[in-house]
Order: sequence, then structure tokens, then C-alpha cells
Amino acid sequence: MSQENIRNFCIIAHIDHGKSTLADRLLELTKTVEERKMKDQLLDQMDIERERGITIKLQPVKMEYKVKSQETLDFIPYTLNLIDTPGHVDFSYEVSRSLAAVEGAVLLIDATQGIQAQTLANLYLAIEQDLVIIPVINKIDMPNAMVNKTSKEISDLIGIEEKEIIKISAKTGENVSEVLKEIIEKIPSPHGDIKKPARALVFDSYFDSYKGVVAQVRIVDGVINKNNEIYFLSSKTKSEIIELGIMKPQLEKTDSLEAGDIGYIATGLKEVDKCRVGDTITRLKVESKKSKVDEENIIENKIEALPGYKEVRSTVFASIYPVEGNDYPELKDALEKLKLNDAALFFEPESSSALGRGFRCGFLGMLHMEIISERLSREYNMNLVITTPSVSYQIRKRDGKELTIFSPAEMPDPGMIEKIKEPWVKLEIVLPKDKMGSVMKLAESSRTIYKKTDYLSQDRVILEYEAPLINIIVDFYDNLKSVSSGFASMNYEFIEFKEWDLVKLDILVAGEKVEAFSRIVPRDEGYSEGKKVVAKLKNIIPRQNFAVALQATISGKIVARETIRPFRKDVTAKLYGGDVSRKRKLLEKQKKGKKKMKSFGKVEIPQEAFLSVLKK
Repeated sequence: MSQENIRNFCIIAHIDHGKSTLADRLLELTKTVEERKMKDQLLDQMDIERERGITIKLQPVKMEYKVKSQETLDFIPYTLNLIDTPGHVDFSYEVSRSLAAVEGAVLLIDATQGIQAQTLANLYLAIEQDLVIIPVINKIDMPNAMVNKTSKEISDLIGIEEKEIIKISAKTGENVSEVLKEIIEKIPSPHGDIKKPARALVFDSYFDSYKGVVAQVRIVDGVINKNNEIYFLSSKTKSEIIELGIMKPQLEKTDSLEAGDIGYIATGLKEVDKCRVGDTITRLKVESKKSKVDEENIIENKIEALPGYKEVRSTVFASIYPVEGNDYPELKDALEKLKLNDAALFFEPESSSALGRGFRCGFLGMLHMEIISERLSREYNMNLVITTPSVSYQIRKRDGKELTIFSPAEMPDPGMIEKIKEPWVKLEIVLPKDKMGSVMKLAESSRTIYKKTDYLSQDRVILEYEAPLINIIVDFYDNLKSVSSGFASMNYEFIEFKEWDLVKLDILVAGEKVEAFSRIVPRDEGYSEGKKVVAKLKNIIPRQNFAVALQATISGKIVARETIRPFRKDVTAKLYGGDVSRKRKLLEKQKKGKKKMKSFGKVEIPQEAFLSVLKK
């Protein structure tokens, strides 16, 4: 099909604004999926996505649609390539690479919630990519829909007339056909040169046991045929094509992909790292296949990598241990399998005297961490202990050496540290004006630095702060929803590492340090944080037959303490009268027994204790 009749677009929105439901209606209207095979959230492949009602992994699909020409009255066929994107802040990189593969974006906004923080973030990403924006208001059928108010907010934000905004109900299908019409009329067709050397952008990839790494690509220039040999510019990897084709949404083989097309290439590669998201694929000349120096051939043809490539970096780190030490090999195998389909997951082995052997893992955010832990539990039947989440810290030692640490256990002795830097983010909060007081109070308690306030409308504002990442990732979002009665939303992005007076807070249980409870905190918050942790543990760790001391320490100095009282058997119950010395003798004997038991006794810490400390 000619590029003139191709439209590449994605749907961007805040989480739970109806992206997947709109995608379902578009699939129905274009008859891409047979009615008997249709189901809700069709493009969401994982069970966890359906249960939570969120999109975690982007999903492309090719649709065919015919439009009647006003001039000739003939039906003109169009190819519509849709990429359904995630809406959570953890997966903003997935959204950014989707935007690089299309020419337009449907900006979907929930009429019951209005513009949210992630809506703005995704909109700014789309504007940076110079995409055509089609604003759409969803859920107009809901009784609490604020259509006029939301329409005014969008009009002021984008600078368009309110009549240009499409109002739909993705659930009932009302006005969804208008969205298709706008996509065809307003989104430009691709303008790649089919005669130039082939260049394809990898916007996603996953592992298939039979086909190896499958790259989802947008062909920018040229043609790639099924019998070609391909080359990855960033990873400098050569591969033969096992299979190529399109997604409808199931894989459908084709003989070639041309400029403007969105499809897949099965590479046969066994390592996902060789096929990096954002990389550029090109086609090697026939005569270069036997050449040992393939890079020279690439340079001779002056093939330039497509812009926008960057490696995904973990922002949140936590250690995962199996409850049963014998499950370590099974946990390693499960993580390796998840890594094949999730390039953002990072893990490496580590060990703890308290928890045994496990893995230090890196995640995109707290939701990403929750999803991975849930998949390990559900798909691989793993019973896990997860340590307190942390971030990376940059440390300069007094001898001039610099290092980056990812967990409190790696922190050097305090006397060796000259300064510590932690990651800070720009935080944007969208909220009703009448909730400003409670939200600003919450922000002040999280070490934030206020920057400015902007007004979306008369009663909706955007608060901008700078904040330490560690204070945002753990439970800030939950607290924000609580103090704003569910009306506030947030988005954040990394800005820089800032120097701060930080210390390591250790927790001792019965005199033994438990590294899983350790955390890095500001020095002036050490006492309050320590007091909170030991008080929480006192209510969770079961009572023993001996007293258990819970202590919080900084640089060896105890800053907070709680004691779990022991069980006490009534050893005097069998006495009936007699001399009081007999009673004292029995109690003294019990006291000595407890003292001896305290010396040799071991405290079993339940998994709930580790999970409870996750929340600050």
C-alpha cells in the first residue's frame, strides 16, 4: 500500500482513562478482530493487566479501514497502525519510544477526572516529537462527567477551539467513528524514502522460545525482505531474519516491510541485550555478508542511526530473597525468564547473613517492582522476602575515590565519607484548588522544595516541586490520594544528584543487625525514622519465651528502642500456701532460664515484618 494511505498513531493518557477500551472499539469498527474472538482489553496480553485494569506493556496492531471519497464516491482503503501505550509514570520510556514510531497521537482524557499529571507529561513528550495531537474526551456517558469543564481545560492547555475536541464514550462506542475520521484527515502519512538504504527503529522487543528475540519495528526508510541479513547499529550485532510480518494483533507473516510500515522482525538472537529498544536496524548488502568488517560497509553507505536512542536505567532498587533457601536456583531461573521479556529489569546475586542468598534488583519504579514480585509469586510459585526499596547514591570518600551504591549494605564506614549525593526529581502535582493546603502540607513533610504554581482553570492547579526520589517512590502517591480525597495526580522526572547530609540507619533484633531493615535517611530524621520502624516491628514480630530488644542505631549509637515482652508461664500455680521463699525460688529459677534462653535463642522474623517496613 502507498505511504499516502498509511496512518501511524498511538493513544496516550493517564492511567485508567480508557485507552484499552477505546482500542477495543477501534478494533471492532475496523473489523480487525472477529466478533466471536473479541473480548475486553484485547490488547492487554497479561492477566495482571486485565485484573488491575492497566496497560503495562505497549502493544501495536495493524487495522484496515475504508473511507468513502466525497469526489469519486469510491471507497479508499487506509492502513491504521495503532500503538496502545501504558499510562503509569513508571513506563514513561515505553511511551516515549512509541511516540518516536508514529506521526500522531490521540490524547485521551477522562471526563470524570479531567486533565491529570501523566496526561500532561505524555502531551509534552508528544509535542517534543512534533506529533499531531487529536484531543478526545472519554466517558461522557458517566453521570459525574464534567464534559464542559474538561473541554475548557483542554482548550486552554493546547490552544484550540472547544468544538475541535471529540467527545466519546469508549464503553458504548458513541462517536468513536469520529476519532477514526479525524485520524485519517489530520494525522500526516509517513514520508520515508523507499529508495534509501533500509533503516528501522526498534520500539519494543520480546523473547520467543522458537524465534529468538522478536523486534517490533517502524520502517523509516527503504525495504527489509524476509531473506535479508540485518545489522543493529548500537549493539553492533549481525543477524539473519527468521521471520517478519505485521501484528493484527496476532503475528501475520509477510514477505517484506516497507518505509512507513510497523511490524515485527524475528531475529533468532538469544540475548535481548543484542536488540536494544531505540536501536536502528539496517540491511547489509549481499556482498557484505561474507565480510569480516561489517561496520566499514555501514559507514561507506553513510547510514546514520535514528535519533532518540537511550538505555533504560533503573531508578528503584530492592533485594529479593526466597523464604526457603533451597529455592534460590528456582528464583534465579524465574528472574532470567522475566528478563527475556523485560529489558528494564536488572538483577545480580547478593547474600545476607540474615536472609541467605538472593538478588539485588533494579526497577523503573514501585509499580514495576510490584508487578515483577507478583509475577514471580503467581507464575513461578515463589515465596519471597523483599527488602526496603532504595535508590542509587553517589559517594565521595575522603581519599578522593568516588563510588555509586544501590543499597544501605554497600555504604562505607561513616568516617570514610566526605559527601553523599542522592537523586532528585521534578515533581508535578495536578489537583483541585481547594485541596492545595493539605497537599502542600504533605509535600513539606517529604523534603520537597517548592518551585511554582500554575492554574489549569479557575479551580484546578499544577504545583511544581523538586524532591528527593526516595521520598516520592515509597508511599507518597498513596498519601497524596488520601489527603486529596483521590482527586490529585502526580508525575516526576529525574533532574540531578544533590548533596545531602545522609546517614545509614541500622535495625538490630535481639542484638543482631538485620540488613533487610537498613535504610539511608537524612541525619535530622534518623531518630523519628528509627522510632517508627522499631515501633512497627514490635507489633509484628511474635513474642518469644524471652525478651527481644529492637534497636535503631546510627554509626553504632542507639537512637530508638522497643522491647517485645516475653511469654510468662505461671510457675507458682502448683503452690498452695507454704513459705514465700518457695515461690521466690521458682521465680528465680524461671528468670535464670529466660536469661540462658536469651543467650541462645533465635528470633524468627515473619515475612510480614519485611513487607510492613516497605511502607515508611
